[in-house]
Amino acid sequence: MADIAVTAAQVAALFPDRAEITTLIAAATITAGQAVYQNTDGKAAVADANASGAQQFRGIALNGGGAGQAIDVLIRGHVAGFTVSGMNGDAIAYLSDTAGALGTTNGTMTVNCGRVTCLPDGNLKVLYICADWLRAWS
Repeated sequence: MADIAVTAAQVAALFPDRAEITTLIAAATITAGQAVYQNTDGKAAVADANASGAQQFRGIALNGGGAGQAIDVLIRGHVAGFTVSGMNGDAIAYLSDTAGALGTTNGTMTVNCGRVTCLPDGNLKVLYICADWLRAWS
């Protein structure tokens, strides 16, 4: 499995007027671009496909912050900052066994996080994130 590279400074929701974004309080330090889940305290924590309890995906952190700080989380929509230019269009992005990362293949637990898509001009590939808030992976 290869993790998808992310540049935290470039992470941003594209078409924010059509995106679904929520704000959660960070349980620990989170970096923009990390995959997060909502822990039992209702706080954002770093997701991980091979860590019991963290094998959930609720979205991508759009900003970073320390424990107790507000984190905007992209639940559904296009996101910049991920290096997906070498991936095929419609390829699935999975939760990785690397804490907070997305991968090109599934981790220990298969958790789909989004798909590679092209922007309307057809020249730039980005990720479309689609977190399933109703699903519990186990």
